[in-house]
Amino acid sequence: MFRPLSLYIGLRYTAAKRRNHFISFISLTSMIGLMLGVAVLIIVLSVMNGFDRELKQRILGMVPHAVIQGNPELQDWESVDREVEQHPSVLAAAPFIQGQGMVTGGGNVRGVLLNGVLPEQERTVSIIENHMLKGGLDDLRSGEFGIIIGKQMASSLGLDLGDKVTVVLPEASVTPAGVLPRLKRFTVQGVFSVGAELDGNYTLIHMDDASKLMRTGGKAEGVRLLVDDLFQAPQVAREVAGQLSGRHYISDWTRTHGNLFQAIRMEKTMIGLLLMFIVAVAAFNIVSTLVMVVTDKTADIAILRTMGATPGRIMRIFIVQGAVIGLTGTIVGTTLGILGAYNISAFIAWLENTLGHQFLSSDVYFISYLPSQLLWQDVYIISGAGLALSLLATIYPAWRASRVDPAEALRYE
Repeated sequence: MFRPLSLYIGLRYTAAKRRNHFISFISLTSMIGLMLGVAVLIIVLSVMNGFDRELKQRILGMVPHAVIQGNPELQDWESVDREVEQHPSVLAAAPFIQGQGMVTGGGNVRGVLLNGVLPEQERTVSIIENHMLKGGLDDLRSGEFGIIIGKQMASSLGLDLGDKVTVVLPEASVTPAGVLPRLKRFTVQGVFSVGAELDGNYTLIHMDDASKLMRTGGKAEGVRLLVDDLFQAPQVAREVAGQLSGRHYISDWTRTHGNLFQAIRMEKTMIGLLLMFIVAVAAFNIVSTLVMVVTDKTADIAILRTMGATPGRIMRIFIVQGAVIGLTGTIVGTTLGILGAYNISAFIAWLENTLGHQFLSSDVYFISYLPSQLLWQDVYIISGAGLALSLLATIYPAWRASRVDPAEALRYE
């Protein structure tokens, strides 16, 4: 009895059994549509967040966050390594020598990126140790000319542990037999799999062996950095380089893989906007529901007006009714979306086991499961947008209800 009249009547209209069952059906479908739209949008964005996370962890766990390079080599990489690790944002640093070449094995040839590393320091800046299928970084020993290759390369060249491969550099050497390309035989000491294109062209060798092969005189080409905040890597690289004496070149992951993650971010934004139209369509179904309710309740509105109800109070009655539909659909949809985002990976795994078919094959995709990462920021935005669209959809029908002329409405009653 203490509730405002607009709220009381609005809730009564929402819960009342209508003479026209079609209105009740349209009202129910509007609520279900809004609920499904919100739930699907939360689940889809969570799956895209999961793929984004996997790409960052796998690809950016292998490639450098930032690089400090010499001109052309670092004269004293040990001192540079110690200095850069003093920066509070640098978690670890490791020297490297990098070059491009070709690997021949099993009668096939493949272009590769050669990375000369120190195993004991490489594991501090790279996740490769966690993705080794065979062998390990400790199997790279100075002077033994061992090489670690990706799973895709091993498959295409038909290689396994202990097999011999020939590394050919695009540089000529003058020998008594004439000008010949520089080449060296290596032994496969390990196979890794992190997914994406890295499995097909990324290789690791010991830095001492790389120095001999590329004739750097024991000097490192640069130092790669692992930073605490991935998106601050460009700024950290500039700060670190500014503290070093001499001239150095800097680079970071945004120059090598920035376009990939910008494309992922744009794709997520576009899919979010497209799915938001589903929510919008469901929300604006409330318009048709309330318009039919206003037509059905014209006589009631006229009686309320003759009893002294103002047009503003009539508007609030129907805004309350539409808001209840929108709020219920949004809350139920948000709850289902959160539960779905947390359980979609387990559900897909169960479905694969039940059907005996793998939807994400590791031979085709860089991961063999459906990842999901729920971000509460997405939940707040989607829920808020769904509720806002629902409230927006109530304005026109409520305004029409407030414009009902009591005399005209009661003429034929």
